Amino acid sequence: MKNFAIAIGVLLLFRATASALPDGFVYLEDVAPSIQTDARYATSNNFVGKKVDGYKAKKVIIARRAAEALKLVQADLKKEGYGLKVFDAYRPQRAVNHFMRWVRNRSDQRTKAKYYPNIEKSTLARDGYIAGRSAHSRGSTVDLSLVKLEGGEVDMGTNFDFFGPESSHNSNAVTAAQKVNRATLKAAMAKRGFRHYDKEWWHYTLNNEPFSRGFDFDVK
Repeated sequence: MKNFAIAIGVLLLFRATASALPDGFVYLEDVAPSIQTDARYATSNNFVGKKVDGYKAKKVIIARRAAEALKLVQADLKKEGYGLKVFDAYRPQRAVNHFMRWVRNRSDQRTKAKYYPNIEKSTLARDGYIAGRSAHSRGSTVDLSLVKLEGGEVDMGTNFDFFGPESSHNSNAVTAAQKVNRATLKAAMAKRGFRHYDKEWWHYTLNNEPFSRGFDFDVK
């Protein structure tokens, strides 16, 4: 029985070590469990149309400093009847490479109607929607939206990862109410030290990033 207990302990230690994150990274749910997550790239529900390389679990990994800041954003928004839903944070470089292969494969147009109906796939890299290097790989960039505390996503004018001018913070292609919703998210994020990316209403980066380089460990 003693030897069995020792064996179990060794196995549990091995599993914990194997799943350990690099120093400075956390699972978002461990820091801010009230934030909703929808890890799209670990599924086929994304602009690539299939599970993306490097995403082996429906988890959101993020730099601890950014997670703590998001926890504050969540608390601020709760007072207004809102919460956050996170689609992606840390992104392995191998996932970025997958995106670039997808961009170069011009014959694959299966997701065009949903994600880039009004622009050509060939322009996505040129126009800043897809890049060979991503701030996400440094761990402090996050893709997210607003949800209502009583349930349901807030109408932001386009879906997440919609490529086109309609997704810009300055777009006039959305309604006044949708602009207000985007502004609500933007103000809440700015208050806690995040800067926005003008082309994508969902994309924010922590100003005081703990890492200056990208990483390539799996999300698992």
